[in-house]
Amino acid sequence: MPVILRVKGYRFWFYETDLDEPAHVHVGKEDQDAKYWLDPVTVAQAGRFRPVDLREIEHIIKDNLDFLLRAWEKEQNKRAHG
Repeated sequence: MPVILRVKGYRFWFYETDLDEPAHVHVGKEDQDAKYWLDPVTVAQAGRFRPVDLREIEHIIKDNLDFLLRAWEKEQNKRAHG
């Protein structure tokens, strides 16, 4: 579960076991976490984040969407090619 992006105290990562699902990213800050689908960018699991935080996270994801999608594809390729 390596962190692939850090912005404004939020950590973004993928779980290797989730790579069979549609593209998504997990987001954490302090003791909170959420899950966002990447195409389209939508909340999959909000966790205990406040709505204002969820909107901020969504903006961060959209600002970094190309990077996150490339990182997702890279992880899938690593898994597929061992």
